[in-house]
Amino acid sequence: MANLRDIRDRIASVKSTQQITRAMKMVAAARLRKAQERMTDARPYTYKLREFVVRLVDKTEIVHPLTKKREKPKHILLMVMGSDRGLCGGFNNNLFRIVEHRIQDDFSEHRREGTLSMICFGKKAYDYFRTRKYPVIDHKIGFFEHLEYQHVVAVMNEITDDFKSGTYDEVHLAYNEFKSVIAQHRRIQKILPVEIGDEFKPVPATKPDEVKEAAKEKKDLSDIDYIYEPDAESILDVVLPLFVNIQIWQASLESFAAEQGARMTAMDSATENAGEIISDLELKYNQARQAAITTEISEIVSGAEALSE
Repeated sequence: MANLRDIRDRIASVKSTQQITRAMKMVAAARLRKAQERMTDARPYTYKLREFVVRLVDKTEIVHPLTKKREKPKHILLMVMGSDRGLCGGFNNNLFRIVEHRIQDDFSEHRREGTLSMICFGKKAYDYFRTRKYPVIDHKIGFFEHLEYQHVVAVMNEITDDFKSGTYDEVHLAYNEFKSVIAQHRRIQKILPVEIGDEFKPVPATKPDEVKEAAKEKKDLSDIDYIYEPDAESILDVVLPLFVNIQIWQASLESFAAEQGARMTAMDSATENAGEIISDLELKYNQARQAAITTEISEIVSGAEALSE
């Protein structure tokens, strides 16, 4: 009977865990819906601003402080966006391993010389890199609990000022980009200095009549420029800091949505696994119960036969 009691207690324990994982899945699903809405609403603005900045920088010969490259970058700042809570599958560890590989491949010398600095967003990122003796100079625990644009601006204004003053030569950001509920794309991108990549080459944002005609003839439209008022340099002074802030803001929204998707997927899998464990335990319980009943019947029969003799 002790064996039966142990199995029964374990079934009750697994059912309790299943209720928790099911509830966490529902909470993550609700948060994911809201996070996904904020993320998708911000994407068009982010992409259009990126297109405008790339076009403006590409078509002018202005060297802005935020686009100025250092010949031999010495001081590197690496920002890592994790999560404050666990139970989200490989969301954190998969990203952290890629960050470690990137540090080993590209920033190992900076780490040895003490010119690599890290800022961790989320408790999991802070705990992971702090315990492994990485140079974490600051951490933002609870950053994603109340994710607001002004919080991003407050962080990035300080980092941008440090970059301008020469405290950092490069600023990189590592985060999980949301692809789908079950998939995240781990990215490490350079935030400062602002660079023009091939994937960000400009395309025309508007199509007046002459541009429409050129489009019909499938001509290259990348050389089309705008008329800037008051001037390109003044616009860059305003737009470039905004562009840097928007990049971090979009990455924060992507990371938070990816976290909720990963947690919902993990809790759904955990709930299904708990159901399978319960089925197996119930089968074992029934087998043990039938064995106990069979043993009792055998003992009764044996006793009856002994009395009849």
